[in-house]
Parts: sequence; structure tokens; C-alpha cells
Amino acid sequence: MSTGRIFDIQRFSIHDGPGIRTTVFLKGCPLRCLWCSNPESIDPKPQLSYLPDKCIACGECFKVCKSSALTKDSDGKAVVNRARCANRGDCAPVCDPKALEMVGRDVTVSEVLDVVLRDNDYYAQSGGGLTLSGGEPLLQPEFAEKLLHAAKNRGIHCCIETSGYAAWDVFERLKMVVDLWLFDYKETDPNLHAKFTGRELETIVERLRQLHDTGAKVLLRCPMIPQHNARREHLDGIVALSRKLPKLVGVELLPYFDLWRGKLKRFGLATALPDTVKPPSRETVKSWNDYLRDRGVRVVG
Repeated sequence: MSTGRIFDIQRFSIHDGPGIRTTVFLKGCPLRCLWCSNPESIDPKPQLSYLPDKCIACGECFKVCKSSALTKDSDGKAVVNRARCANRGDCAPVCDPKALEMVGRDVTVSEVLDVVLRDNDYYAQSGGGLTLSGGEPLLQPEFAEKLLHAAKNRGIHCCIETSGYAAWDVFERLKMVVDLWLFDYKETDPNLHAKFTGRELETIVERLRQLHDTGAKVLLRCPMIPQHNARREHLDGIVALSRKLPKLVGVELLPYFDLWRGKLKRFGLATALPDTVKPPSRETVKSWNDYLRDRGVRVVG
């Protein structure tokens, strides 16, 4: 019985492929994007989430913490020492207000499919289905393959959102059960790509080309981050790439949003992305899309 590690299942998603979808978020990612919208997805292991505002200073967590990672503040509330925390999760079950929770759990294919099938009627009416996201779903190829096979056997449309950073044999293993690939393309300049994501660009572009050349349906999705990749040069790079890949379903620009920053404190994480980076205006996003359309790019959204 194949199991996978996920950190969330989101029903009624409308931004992760066509129609109304159920998005399953898998844990673990090889990239370290400065603007990662799901920072809790990066580490493949379960992680402790702490929301101090929910803490009622009951003291139950201190009794069970075996790594002495919890101390009290002046109000008796818990303070997490992340350097000491082993992410065992002993504190989470005794925290009634759910100030402390473990994020990341192991699930079976049948457990996930049971949730996915609850909205089968909505998929049929809207052209929706199942999307695997993350993190990077291709880091768990066996689980992804079995889950997608199970969904396809029930007539469900399947998408994968990927950074493209995986061995080609993983793509080959999955491409027969994926109806649409949501392929992230984050930066054109190789040096900046390494700076922004922690990984080299060459492998990602090669996987994109290989996938395209097999006839797979691919939607190129491009996050646009002000002061970083939201530049004319990157837009020109998207134009040039799309011309080399004429069978693309299209290009979708994903404007930056900053709601993810609140997650950093929950998990004791940090980012090098300055606070001065703000979401772009609607007019700016429109100008980006118009720029691509004027140059013959099939823009989605």
C-alpha cells in the first residue's frame, strides 16, 4: 500500500488548472525560491507550526516536550526554541487550542482518493479534477503515479504542478497519467535563476523541452516578482522560449502575493526576500500580459 507525505488537501481550488479542482500538496522541494508561497512544503519532514495568539498558557506542552525546546514568556505562553526542537510532535496532541500543530502527514492513496471523489460532480460540471502540487510532487514519484492512476481509473482529469527539477525518467513514468502539466518557469537569466531558486536553470529548460517534444500538454506558469524577475528581459525570455515550444497550451503569469510571509513565523523560517517587495498593481499585471500578447504569445488568464 503506497503512502505519500502531504501537508494539505485543498478542495474547490480554481487556480491550479482548469475548472474546480482538489489540490493535494506534497511535502518536499529541491528548490529554495526566495518567494516560496508554501515555505512549509520545502522540508520533506513534518514540521512544528506554532501560533502564539492561540496559546492559552495551559502548560500542557511543557510536560511532554522531550527536547527542552519550549520555554515560557512573561505571560506563561510557550516560546519555541527552533534550534532545539526535534519536530517530534509530542506537544501537538496535548495542545487543545491547536496553537501547536504538526504539518506534514503520511497518507495512503485510498485516503486521498476518498477526499478527491467527494467533489466528482463539480469536476464533471466544470471540467475540473485533481492537481498534485507542493512542494515538488515529482520527489514522490511512486505515490504520485499510483494516486494519478487511481484518479484516472475513476475518470478524473489530472494535473501536476512542477518546478521541472527532476530526472527525465520520473517524467516518463508519469506522463501517461497526466492530462496537463503546470510547468513553473521562474527566471531566464541562468545566474539569477541560481540566485533566486538555489538551482541551475539548464536541467529545468531541458525537461520542459523534452516534455513538450513528447506531445504532452504543458501550460507554462511564470511567477512575476517585483524587483527580481519582473523585468523586460525576463518577459523577452518568456517570448523567446514560447516561440521554441509552439505546442504549449499557453503561458500564464502569476503575479506575486505576500500572504505567505505569515507562515514564516509559524515554522521558524526566514527569507532573503526584502519586505519592500510588494504585489504588483492590476495595471502592471495587465501591461505584462499585453506585452506578451503583442509578441504573439498565447496568454492564459
